[in-house]
Amino acid sequence: MQQETPQPQPPPESYPRQWEADVVLSDGGTVHLRPITPEDADQIVAFHSRLSDRTRYFRYFGPYPRMPQRDIERFSRVDYVNRVALVALLGDDIVAVGRFDRLEEQQDSAEVAFVVQDAHQGRGLGSILLEHLAAAARECGLGRFVAEVLAENSRMVRVFRDAGYRVKRAMEEGVVHLEFPLDLTEESLEVARAREQAAEARSVHNLLHPRSVAVIGASTDHFKIGHAVLTNLLTADFTGPVYPVNPEHRAVRGVRAYPSVLDIPDDVDLAVVAIPASGIDEVLDACLAKGVKALLIVSSGFSESGPSGRDVERRMVRAARVHGMRVVGPNALGVVNTDPGYRLNASLAPRLPGRGRTGFFAQSGALGVAILAAATERGLGLSTFVSAGNRADLSGNDLLQYWQTDPSTDVVLLYLESFGNPRKFGRLARRLARTKPIVAVKSGRNAVRAGLAATSVQVDEASVQALFDQAGVIRVESVAQMFDTALLLAHQPLPVGDRIAIVGNSSALGMLAADVALAQELRLAGEPVDVGAAAGPEEFAGAVREAALRDDVDALVAVFAPPVAVPGATYARALREALHEADTAATKPVVTTFLAAEGVPDELMVPGPDGSAGHGSVPSYPSPERAVLALARATRYAQWRAAPQGDFVRPAGIDPERARALVDEWIAEGAKRLDDERAVQLLGCYGIHVTPFRLVRNADDAVAAAEELGLPVALKSAGQQLRHRIDLVGVRLDLATSEAVAAAYRDLRRVSGMDEVYVQRMAPKGNSCVISLMDDPSFGTLVSFGLSGVVSDLLGDRAYRAVPLTDVDVSSLIRTPRAAPLLDGYRGGEPADLDALEDLVLRVAILSEDLPEVHELVLEPVLASSEGAYVAGAVLGVGDSPSWSDSGPRRLR
Repeated sequence: MQQETPQPQPPPESYPRQWEADVVLSDGGTVHLRPITPEDADQIVAFHSRLSDRTRYFRYFGPYPRMPQRDIERFSRVDYVNRVALVALLGDDIVAVGRFDRLEEQQDSAEVAFVVQDAHQGRGLGSILLEHLAAAARECGLGRFVAEVLAENSRMVRVFRDAGYRVKRAMEEGVVHLEFPLDLTEESLEVARAREQAAEARSVHNLLHPRSVAVIGASTDHFKIGHAVLTNLLTADFTGPVYPVNPEHRAVRGVRAYPSVLDIPDDVDLAVVAIPASGIDEVLDACLAKGVKALLIVSSGFSESGPSGRDVERRMVRAARVHGMRVVGPNALGVVNTDPGYRLNASLAPRLPGRGRTGFFAQSGALGVAILAAATERGLGLSTFVSAGNRADLSGNDLLQYWQTDPSTDVVLLYLESFGNPRKFGRLARRLARTKPIVAVKSGRNAVRAGLAATSVQVDEASVQALFDQAGVIRVESVAQMFDTALLLAHQPLPVGDRIAIVGNSSALGMLAADVALAQELRLAGEPVDVGAAAGPEEFAGAVREAALRDDVDALVAVFAPPVAVPGATYARALREALHEADTAATKPVVTTFLAAEGVPDELMVPGPDGSAGHGSVPSYPSPERAVLALARATRYAQWRAAPQGDFVRPAGIDPERARALVDEWIAEGAKRLDDERAVQLLGCYGIHVTPFRLVRNADDAVAAAEELGLPVALKSAGQQLRHRIDLVGVRLDLATSEAVAAAYRDLRRVSGMDEVYVQRMAPKGNSCVISLMDDPSFGTLVSFGLSGVVSDLLGDRAYRAVPLTDVDVSSLIRTPRAAPLLDGYRGGEPADLDALEDLVLRVAILSEDLPEVHELVLEPVLASSEGAYVAGAVLGVGDSPSWSDSGPRRLR
């Protein structure tokens, strides 16, 4: 009787699924990382057999040609606490193994070791294994790794040395003994982030620089997308071979076709998939077997079609990653690279855009075609373009990583409908915007299309705005505004200040430009210059030249109404020559309203190397309003970029260890909202002191508490709604005598119907403020600041910043609300001690960073006076820590 094929056994109940991860390697490929299981025993033997004698010697300090059964058992069976092992899978094969074993004599220490298959050494697997093992060890309560490495194994020694940990080294008899704590350091975090950037950038580079492209589903039917993609690749003159895949035809568009991607005789770097979703499994298997590096899926019918399509999409991405591939799409418009060395138009857009230095990422495929056409019409050249569609794998964050170090891209444009990992977006955008401007349209404020819902998180509008403000992203409301801003950033320098000169031949246009400039908080360098409608080209150009040469001018707006007698093109050429003579192209941006043109007119163009509009070209706008608005956005961005980045500082008087112990204890007890005593205790760990108070239940106790605290005092109802009413019905202030205290208690008892009343020492009078934490489950924690009061509440006059905060972020936060001038002594008021207020906000931010379990914190009122910042009320709530999608070891979403 034939034996049944043994079925794979499920992982043990203790199997830590949270340690599974897809990771990008240094060459842009991917592997799947997961904990080892007993079912991996045969694979471990096969992996061992593929190691060279030298690699086995380095790992086991001896020949070790065959792995005995006892070692197979020991290596494949672990408890995931004291003994942990991770395997890296490429396809069905294990290509690397890392493990640690807790040391009996040092319960907080473990010995760590790993080995990588020879063919995959040098791809960064050792660093990734160390990073993930360290995270698992910290989760298991370990604090230190030790390792023994042969001195001649320089590559392994380098892995430990370059990881950013504080490594102690000792040498004995040809063996290097390494020991280091597992606490994350700024250096180790910086090393991990730098490696993440290089790896993810490389994976995008592989996608945009293929040496060959296969079009799976290339069709002879002119109305099918497979025909369109193939046609666009060929008409763009892609510099590498293009392979149509069509089992029914020998050729498509005169190019030899192949029945399957497996039949293509040469390597395939990029496969464009244009077949229905129902056939994706078969195609995916063929691409995996062929060793395709990247998959671009332009067909639809996946997550946007419902749960079944979503399952197919997830299964496809999982299989692609474990076989080393990145995926763009599904439902994608495609990818474009205008580099003359590639001329890649693997998209549904019929024309390859002009060459430029602007990178563009768009989630919308349908809108992407219109966006590319508009870019061409307006003279905005692109370096690269990616439309990710459903964004099942590759996302805008990957493109930010790529553009960070791409020498061909100076400006980044984003059309976003949703965020997959907003925390990571904020981190990457903030870093990139320091060197390259980012202009973003964020749609989907009230709805997200079905295809993106599966890979998106909801982020409210306050969080989005805080995210963009803090990261220096130039947010615009429409694609038209995005192009207006991009034309200026791509062709003109950033202004060094906010002083603008306006020159024109129409006083009406000049005044209109001046009105918009003042509304945008730009400063006018004198009245607008009007040369008159009868002025000739030379007179007009002379006024422009004179304004450009002025030391008190940072930017120039030229408004022009074409006269009847002389062609406007003559004036435009005169303007360009005048700017050239002034030689300010590198320091002072210029915007115009020439010829009512939208883009860069030929007369104002400075040709680049390929003849398209290059740096120094002067953009033109249909109206003065749009010209000045674009200039104002560039000015605000330049101010953000020139401002100090700030430092992450920790003020004195903080005890995070005690705070951590308290929170863990309270959560274990099931506490949610902290009582007054616990709230004061936790805040005290961070040097946040609440003005002394007592909770009393009768008039005699109120009088005794007042005398103990020291008169004068305030009485407050224990009912929070009464305390914060604008008519102060639940509060009695400045009670200077025992009689007044007793009377106030009886009054509050009658109003509230409650015996409990707070007696609190009077703090110095000042502006009442509120500091709070807002926990966005997708974005993280935001610190909110505003002045208290019904007007501020009604108008939503609050400012937000995302944790962690630098000292510059804190300073900006308290100065951003429209009511903030009150803190500086508006109209003769007494200025508040802003240093003390900043210190208080910083302590709240540090508390939130250290204790993500604190999901609710409101300090209200905070009295900001000339004597300091005094907290008169606090509400705190704790709970399980939210998932931090941008923390921990490197992994793909």
